[in-house]
Amino acid sequence: MSSFSWGDLVGLFGHFVLLSLLSIGGAITTVPDMHRYLVGETGWLSDSQFSASIALAQAAPGPNVLFVAVLGWSVGMTAGGGLLGGASAWAMAGACMVACMVGILLPSTTLTFFATRWGHQNRHRMAVRAFKSCLAPIVIALLVATGWILTASHGNFSHAPGLWLLTLAAVLLIWKTRIHLLWLLALGAGAGAWGWV
Repeated sequence: MSSFSWGDLVGLFGHFVLLSLLSIGGAITTVPDMHRYLVGETGWLSDSQFSASIALAQAAPGPNVLFVAVLGWSVGMTAGGGLLGGASAWAMAGACMVACMVGILLPSTTLTFFATRWGHQNRHRMAVRAFKSCLAPIVIALLVATGWILTASHGNFSHAPGLWLLTLAAVLLIWKTRIHLLWLLALGAGAGAWGWV
């Protein structure tokens, strides 16, 4: 990785601010653009670092948005030279983590606060009801795109058929049943531990 400057930190913060305003359905729906920016455009993370950061954060207890902090931490730790980079690596990881989290949370939280108050006061208007109804397909499409990016980063079907089949099974189970997502996470963890995917 090339050197990481304060300008890069500001750019990282600015990118997550923009993503925050596009995160309809939560921060997880912006994963495709995070991947494009962090892996494809800047090269700050590899495909495997990106996927591992999201998987680690999703497996840990806590809010869904914690994957953003782990991505920021990974960018900073990689930029600082890894775990053996000393105090500067840890400081860079902390700065990148804070930049990503503040960037993703502050604009959307502020906008949500004021929009929710306005929407509640005007919930009887047809335009407000129509807007709420139209968001569902957008959120579903963004979640499908996120799943596609995470699965495709491990290769096509011929390289990782087990992963693709497991992803398809998870999609069908989520769609057709009321099975708790923790069971699906446990299934995926078991498949990975046994080397099936």
